[in-house]
Amino acid sequence: MSRVAKYPVKVPNGVEIKLDGDQLTAKGGQGTLSLTIHSDVTVAHEEGQLTFQLSQSAKSWAMAGTTRALVQNLVTGVSEGFTRSLEINGVGYRAQAKGQTLNLTLGFSHPVDYTLPEGVSAETPKNTVIVLKSADKQKLGQCAAEIRAFRPPEPYKGKGIRYGNEQVRRKEAKKK
Repeated sequence: MSRVAKYPVKVPNGVEIKLDGDQLTAKGGQGTLSLTIHSDVTVAHEEGQLTFQLSQSAKSWAMAGTTRALVQNLVTGVSEGFTRSLEINGVGYRAQAKGQTLNLTLGFSHPVDYTLPEGVSAETPKNTVIVLKSADKQKLGQCAAEIRAFRPPEPYKGKGIRYGNEQVRRKEAKKK
């Protein structure tokens, strides 16, 4: 049994929380995000923190822990935001960010143009590094996974797009 839901979520200064039935909305410096709360979980806003109470159903402990984690990501997203870094390895592989479009040259016969979803921004400090920023953690992770899927890292030479903290297991080439 998880005890994650027993810990309250602290609401930092500058973040405004609005509870309207089963809808929770957070507004902060990075934007506005909302979340639908599961019916087995009740959220209470008091003294700068959010607490979670649960009903007596069998799933309520699991849903309370999940809801607490989602609310924590929501509050962190609107106050600080999230970043995700991608690295490109390979001869001639490069990326360039232009507004809401990411131009990727990945060894195909054509360049790949990826349109970023709303709420996600990209910058390329070097032509082999992509830094994605967003207030929504789920949208940011999905966008990073879609970009990585264009050319995932291969195990023999390590060429491809990898996350900034990803370790690629290398294989030895075939021997004669």
